[in-house]
Amino acid sequence: MHKKTRVYIVSILIPLAVGALSALLTRNSMEDYAALAQPPLSPPGWLFPIVWTILYTLMGISSARIYLSSEPKKNSALRTYAVQLAVNFFWTILFFNLDARLLALVWLILLDILVIRMIVQFRQIDRPAALLQIPYLLWLLFATYLNAGVWLLNR
Repeated sequence: MHKKTRVYIVSILIPLAVGALSALLTRNSMEDYAALAQPPLSPPGWLFPIVWTILYTLMGISSARIYLSSEPKKNSALRTYAVQLAVNFFWTILFFNLDARLLALVWLILLDILVIRMIVQFRQIDRPAALLQIPYLLWLLFATYLNAGVWLLNR
């Protein structure tokens, strides 16, 4: 297998594995989530795994492009990528397992900021890699709205 192909496969598998582990740790949470008062525009529960699979795949493609670049700034950008992926993982635990909705909201705002920083860093290295992260940022901003709404409606 070509080295570049391996990089893309591993890069896609990493965020998918993080997402799968997160889903495993919160596996019965969608029923609990559905029972909460929801803000307007809340999507149905079945949509979340579809959207996240697409977003994690785009994240993997994007990070592979950065990894394969010869830019000296790539290590810093990949560190930001790894940190935001870890923050992403722990949001699920905070929101679903610990029912810490306000802390999860603050955590999600931190994630929003990290992803914006990552996009800026990726843009300096590879414009398509940065653009591949835009759907993720938009979904996170929507998730921030949903988190805030769920927290406000269920206090």
